[in-house]
Amino acid sequence: MENYQTDILAFGAHADDVEIGMGGMIAKFSAEGKRVVICDLTEADLSSNGTVESRKQEAAEAASILGASDRLNLGIADRGIYITHENIKKVAEVIRKYKPRLIFAPYWEDRHPDHGNCAKLVEEASFSAGIRKFEPSISHEPHRVEALYFYMINGFHQPDFVFDVSSYIDKKIHSLKAYDSQFNLGEGGVSTPLTNGYIESVEARERLFGKQAGVAYAEGYKTKKPLLLEKDLIGDAL
Repeated sequence: MENYQTDILAFGAHADDVEIGMGGMIAKFSAEGKRVVICDLTEADLSSNGTVESRKQEAAEAASILGASDRLNLGIADRGIYITHENIKKVAEVIRKYKPRLIFAPYWEDRHPDHGNCAKLVEEASFSAGIRKFEPSISHEPHRVEALYFYMINGFHQPDFVFDVSSYIDKKIHSLKAYDSQFNLGEGGVSTPLTNGYIESVEARERLFGKQAGVAYAEGYKTKKPLLLEKDLIGDAL
């Protein structure tokens, strides 16, 4: 049996990706005492607005709002999230260090190439992290996760499952508003999709997912393998 030390390890290409896709889930599990760790792959130094330093400050504030146990940044080059041995090693080392039960990454179909590349890199690293002979230079023991799921950032996709975040939508929105440099068009800023009602569109998406599931708000997720429902759960639903 795997020695899980973290409940959720959530990867994003840039700070704010994780909040957009699964901020509600992070807030809920953190409030319940679960250990949730966020890992940003890049410093988002090519962002149209903000600076590396301001993004780091905003990311720390957002993580605090959601109650995340830890947040780290791997410093991979922005627009440089490629499937290389070095990048796989960096991500695999994080997985081995935190030993998560579940890993989350962006859904691979997204208008931003970095998000799709993040999904592919995390999937590769998740597999490699469990191989005993992969990179013996990594000090941490090999680790296999229970499952890898994908959250949505841009666009609207049919989810494979949804997660009720009705009681935590306010915290999710609060965490997004921590990224003032990204979602508010300040003086000298550049107009982007993020500065034009983006937070409102995320809230509307979660409201629609929630309506489809019979709750106020829900986040949608994708999976590459079937979900196993327990007999008791099916029995309760019938």
